[in-house]
Parts: sequence; structure tokens; C-alpha cells
Amino acid sequence: MGEPGFWDDQESAAKVSAEHSRTQRKLDGFRTLESDIDDLETLEEMAAEDESMAEELRDQYTSVAARLADLELNRLFAGDYDAGDAIVTVNSGAGGTDSQDWAEMLLRMLLRYAENRGFKVEMVEASEGEEAGIKSATFIARGENAYGLFSAEKGVHRLVRISPFDSQSRRHTAFAGVEVTPLVDEVSDIEIDEDDLQIDTYRASGAGGQHVNKTDSAVRITHKPSGIVVQCQNERSQSSNKNTAMAMLRSKLLELEERKRQEELARERGETQSAEWGNQIRSYVLHPYTMVKDHRTNEEAGDVQRVLDGDLDRFVRAELERRAMSSA
Repeated sequence: MGEPGFWDDQESAAKVSAEHSRTQRKLDGFRTLESDIDDLETLEEMAAEDESMAEELRDQYTSVAARLADLELNRLFAGDYDAGDAIVTVNSGAGGTDSQDWAEMLLRMLLRYAENRGFKVEMVEASEGEEAGIKSATFIARGENAYGLFSAEKGVHRLVRISPFDSQSRRHTAFAGVEVTPLVDEVSDIEIDEDDLQIDTYRASGAGGQHVNKTDSAVRITHKPSGIVVQCQNERSQSSNKNTAMAMLRSKLLELEERKRQEELARERGETQSAEWGNQIRSYVLHPYTMVKDHRTNEEAGDVQRVLDGDLDRFVRAELERRAMSSA
């Protein structure tokens, strides 16, 4: 950063500066933790002689343990895009109205999780269900390790409950899927032919004021070779929505290429690698008992409401650790 001419290229300089800030925060956090751990030894000796120091020792120990847990979690982010932002899409699955209602509950859970982690969230689009809930919704989570964390939620989520839409109060099972893609500003390896795109404009629905329902500002882009569909309706102008949708498309195409590469490597190693989409990763049971169980890690929780309110740390951590073990 001290080199002559560093700031001549503002865009490049901004990226390096941001990376420097992230690295400096990590280093400062580590050094502070190291110092506080050293202080613990002194506090322990003082608390052994003076009981009034016991509470301070407990507080310091709790603080050190929490920061150490975060540091241990951060070591699990080894992917090329783990440190960056994430595009998160929730789609309703099999189950009719129950599925669309479940998709909205799932969206709320993920948004609460993003809020708990201090991420900035930008809603991109939401398609309402016929009777209740949503058919789909997409948001961008911006913050350190957003993609790495949200990637642990990728897959199909299953809900079992007494349906509020069944007049006979029978138990129903509903499914909703979560897709997570890294948001990449520049994808030099991905070339998109304009002839491969079908671009549709439509009138945005849902909340957003009078303008959102009166102009065809929403944009839907279909990439015909891959079948990938992206859409954006959060901006007032059609051009802004198109730019955001194109950024999402580039990111999804990049992820598709990466998935193909991983599958090819797995075949070369003689491994069987099933596609994540279509696999049930977690069940949320509200009846006849209450439990959340992750089928990849066997992590369980009895307080379903707490999980639905965004308390996902234990599930995310368990999945990240499982991945680290399997790739070791």
C-alpha cells in the first residue's frame, strides 16, 4: 500500500485496502486473545487468594472462551469464496400451501441468523404464495465469511407439523430448499453470450411502495444453456435490476463450474458424490414431539422455536467441521 502509484487504480486499491483491514482485524483479535489468556493465569493466582476476584475470573474466562470458539470457527473457512458475500435463495417445494408457508418461515430464520451475525442484508426479490407464504425469495448477505457460513444451510429443509391449513388438523410434511452462491464482483473465466439469455421484464409484486407495482421494472434472466434463472425487483430502475441479476447469474455460473469440477475430481478418485440439491439436510419436527435434527452431522436441538428464530450456530459449526474432516 505504500508503493508509489498504489492509489492510481482506485478499484484495485480499494480491494487491497479492504483485505488489509480484514487481515489486521484478525491479527489484532489474535494478539488481544493471546494477551488475555496470559492474564487469566495471573487472575487465577489472585482468585485463589482473594475470593472477591472469582467473579472477574469467570467473566474473563467466558470472554476468552467465546473468542477462542470464534477463532476456531474461522479456521474452517478455507474455500476461495468463503470470506465473501453470499446470495441466498429460498424456494418452496413439495407440500402445497404448507410448503410455501414453510419457505417463508425458513426465510425468516435465515434473515434472523444474518442479523445475529451482524451481516448487512439486501432483499433482491420475493414471490408471494397463492394463499400464504412465498414461492421463492432471494437476499444478499454482506459481511465477513457470509458465504462460508450460509453454505452450511444449502440443501432441502423438512418441516413436520399439524398443518394450520388443514381443517381436520392432520399432520403434514413440507419441504423448502435453500440455494447459496458466492457473490463475486468479477468473474473473468465466465463468458456469457447475449444470445444465450432470455430477458423478461415484469411488474414487481409485494411491498415496495406505489412505484414497484406500476412499472415493469423487475427483471428475470434465463440462461438457456444451463437453465439457471435469476430475477431482481428491489431497485426502482429496470437497468439497476438487470445489473444485479447479471451479477447473480455470473456468480451462479461460477458455482456451477466449480461443482462440475468437484464432481469430476470425485469420479477420478472413484468416489460417489451425490448432488446436494434434493438431499434432505435437516428436519424440523413440531409434532408429535419437538426436535431439530441435522442429518449430515446428527446435531440435534429440542428448542425448535429458538432455532427458527435464527440460532443456527451449533448446526453451522457442526457442518463446517464435518466438511473439514471429510476433506482432510
